[in-house]
Amino acid sequence: MPERPPSAFSSVLGDPEARLFKPARPTGTGVVVLAGSSGRVDAARAELLSRHGALALAMRWFGGPGQQPGPFEVPLELFSQAVDALGSECDHVALMGTSFGAEASLLAGRDQRISATVAFAPSSVVWGAWNGDHFTSHWTAGGEALPFVPFLPDWEPDGDPPSYLSLYQLSLAEDEGAALRAAIPVENISGEVVLVAGGDDRVWPSTDFAMRIARRRSENGLETVVVSGEDAGHRTILPGEQAVEVGMRMARGGSVEADSELGRRAWPSIAAALRLNEATN
Repeated sequence: MPERPPSAFSSVLGDPEARLFKPARPTGTGVVVLAGSSGRVDAARAELLSRHGALALAMRWFGGPGQQPGPFEVPLELFSQAVDALGSECDHVALMGTSFGAEASLLAGRDQRISATVAFAPSSVVWGAWNGDHFTSHWTAGGEALPFVPFLPDWEPDGDPPSYLSLYQLSLAEDEGAALRAAIPVENISGEVVLVAGGDDRVWPSTDFAMRIARRRSENGLETVVVSGEDAGHRTILPGEQAVEVGMRMARGGSVEADSELGRRAWPSIAAALRLNEATN
């Protein structure tokens, strides 16, 4: 059953909707679970992980009390504080994120305390966001905005619901210098990395991003697990999960069947990286 976070967690998150799920048979792993641009608390995924032995913390990273109102200039220290809280109760701490949450997980995964980073529909670079006045970075570190890839200013979607795939592809190709500066330094992630991406992702080119991440890590002598599905879209469905319907109206690609099949194929690698009960039985 979910519990309100105890004081150590509440002082970090300050969000009454955050949920901490305690496992019946703990494995010693704690997982910070981050959703994407919907801004929601991904309690369903955290609850699933707890059923397999993880102490799972579903947190909001923007739009909550004391947080940025949108996904811009979010301090990476927020995730470090969540790791502090889980680390006080667990032997291993991992990060799991989807889309923008995957971007955050790969950046925060450079913390040497992180044993594993699981990124669904990941990005290989930092992106920008509109703060109401101008475009700025998704993230800050030490109070400074991280370099980001700017969007093409004159791009317009041509479908309904809109697909943003070409926006990300064209923006990345437009400014190679910005792309290099904004590349997430995944070679500094010492823990295990599992990337899950759909080949029919209509939001952004997550399979291409996953390959870029794996290549950069390989060039630095690091292994990366990449699980992809040609017909899957932006949102992977893990075994035991239901399809998620919330978020901005947009084309995400895939289908319930294809997204679920990708989740089934990815689950053994995820369970092993997170040291879940199924991976040790």
